[in-house]
Amino acid sequence: MPSVKIYTTPTCQWCKRTKEFFKANNVKYSEVNVLEDDKARNELVEKSGQMGVPVVEIDNSTIIVGWDENALKKALKIK
Repeated sequence: MPSVKIYTTPTCQWCKRTKEFFKANNVKYSEVNVLEDDKARNELVEKSGQMGVPVVEIDNSTIIVGWDENALKKALKIK
């Protein structure tokens, strides 16, 4: 199983949808709340080039910005 990290904020509906997708597909992930963590917020901008969430990082190399079910399925090899 790949390493999955999601950068979120508490009020982001697309973040919640992404986490629901992970739960439905038994994807284990770590969550980083960029609203509470300045270092993580800077890391998010450096990796994605923007401030928007959600941003999903897979295996420390693949970055998916926003809710993109097809990209998540492809990156996580989910049919």
